[in-house]
Amino acid sequence: MTIAKRLGLASVALISLGASAAYYATIMAMRGYQTQARRLDYLVLALVAALASLLLVLFWRSVHQTVKSISQQLDRMVKEHQYGLVMIEEGHELAQITGPLNRFLTLVRGDINHLQEESRELQIQSRIADAEKKNAEAIIISITDAVVVTNRFDELILANQGAEDLLGFKLEHSLRKNIDHIMQDGTLVRLIRETRSGGRSFTRKVVEHTIDQKAQPKIFNVTLSCVMTAQGEVAGVVAVLHDVTREKEIAQMKTDFVSNVSHELRTPLSSIKAYVEMLVDGEAQDEKTRREFYDTIASEAERLSRLIDNILNISRIESGVVRVVREPVNLTEVVKHVLDVLAPQAKAKNIRLADRLVPVTHQVEADKDMIYQAVLNLASNALKYTPDGGTVSVSTDIDERRGLAVFEVTDTGVGISPADLPHIFDKFYRVQSHTKMAKGTGLGLTLVKHIIETVHGGKLAVTSEAGRGSTFSFELPVL
Repeated sequence: MTIAKRLGLASVALISLGASAAYYATIMAMRGYQTQARRLDYLVLALVAALASLLLVLFWRSVHQTVKSISQQLDRMVKEHQYGLVMIEEGHELAQITGPLNRFLTLVRGDINHLQEESRELQIQSRIADAEKKNAEAIIISITDAVVVTNRFDELILANQGAEDLLGFKLEHSLRKNIDHIMQDGTLVRLIRETRSGGRSFTRKVVEHTIDQKAQPKIFNVTLSCVMTAQGEVAGVVAVLHDVTREKEIAQMKTDFVSNVSHELRTPLSSIKAYVEMLVDGEAQDEKTRREFYDTIASEAERLSRLIDNILNISRIESGVVRVVREPVNLTEVVKHVLDVLAPQAKAKNIRLADRLVPVTHQVEADKDMIYQAVLNLASNALKYTPDGGTVSVSTDIDERRGLAVFEVTDTGVGISPADLPHIFDKFYRVQSHTKMAKGTGLGLTLVKHIIETVHGGKLAVTSEAGRGSTFSFELPVL
């Protein structure tokens, strides 16, 4: 029952009681009972006070119960994070308070729902951004080039292992530190700063930069890119350092190769052209002179053909397109064939060919033509650089313990100086003091090295002493 209803019933009771008391007091006064009337006044006052107290108690209890209900509903909303309406009895006097409160709670619930939706969207965007960040970090870490990422304050925020090794820092100890304090390379620091400060003008540039690493200079292409925000502001810089030292060396080697090939081709061609012109001009008056010219032309043409063959063979081996026919090959038989071919040349120079060849018991898996060419090149070089009357010794052997077939050729020739020895297998390299003794292209030993080591997985070695001869040898696995 509402307070209004309770107050209405109490008022009716109070009015009825007062009217009855007044009627009774009037009758009693008319009869002369003043004393009794006074007592009745006291009784009426007491009843009014009692009814007023009862009314106050009922009002307090009603308000207390309603307030307690409202409080419990609000506590439940807070605990369950569910904001609804405060429910009280219809027509209750506190509805004047709960009405605006419910309207306020409705607005709050709408705002909360909106904020929750925005929060969910932000959480999704945060997860996506976190996933993208991890993917970017994984990509950067997996790159072999050195990668450094800085923020707008030139502080390090990301780097991979390549950058740590190259620039000498540890990421875990350098995060959020200024690059001035963690990089010793002042030029690289300057490039990063310039890129960041000029980010609005350009977003990417490539600079060639040399870094001394372990006392060995290395050349890097440094690619610097600005990271821009959606508002067009510079958020940081990404620097990628790509080692181009080997590429520069290869480019230089190609340049040197073309230059050397051009020189080597020009020499026999010039000789052939000169003798052909003399023949055309009729300068060879007799048969003997013409024969000398023909022999020279044939010799230079053969030299030119041999040079081209060597260049092509080396190129095929280096590019991996050479056709290798592997079959069981007896090394001793190949060496015997080479000695038979070189015997006339040795006899012409009065050079003794000594051989010590093991019996035919083991074979190697190899391309027979290539092994023949390697043995021929080594043995013919020994003859070319051995003076008349010298000795060239050729041997084959089997190392049972290591399972290797060994070939060795030793001469009593001019030998090789310690300064020249490390370069004798380089393309077109010739010992200057030997150029007058024999013609050559500087490709024969390079080809031998490729045949033995690159194609057949063997090992080529040389020992020499200037003025006392040289020993070349190679090893191949036996079947």
